[in-house]
Amino acid sequence: MSKEKESVLAGFKAFLMRGNVIDLAVAVVIGAAFTNVVNSLVKGIINPVVGAFGTQDLDQYSSCLQAPCTMKGGEVVKGIPIMWGTVLSAVLTFLITAAVVYFLMVLPMSKYLARRATQQAAKEEVQEVMDVSELEVLKEIRDALIAQRVPGQAAAPGQNPQSHP
Repeated sequence: MSKEKESVLAGFKAFLMRGNVIDLAVAVVIGAAFTNVVNSLVKGIINPVVGAFGTQDLDQYSSCLQAPCTMKGGEVVKGIPIMWGTVLSAVLTFLITAAVVYFLMVLPMSKYLARRATQQAAKEEVQEVMDVSELEVLKEIRDALIAQRVPGQAAAPGQNPQSHP
């Protein structure tokens, strides 16, 4: 194989091994399964509720652009029907899907991430305070050791006691 083909294959392998590709594939599969749940919800619950005010099948709601609209066996024989019930059903499906995704996935995840960021900030603040206090304790220990080495002469902090005669 040529070097160009090897680099293309290596690049493709690196692309496939990134975590984002796997996450995206899982999201697509779950999204496809979730679509069936939402469609069942719309057909099984929403359409009958709407049907209490009219027909149970939203696809039956239509208007005629050019009267009279006559149907024969599901096909339009005369006129131009506007199938606004189908659009209404699709809009309801979209809104339900968006609401479920937001309330069951996005909102809990954003709350979790905010809580995690708060905990991380608190942890960093505590670590910063500990670093400062550890530094102060180490300076005190250093000064005490310096004072013990040179009796009667305490070196100023940061001075090397050996540099004094």
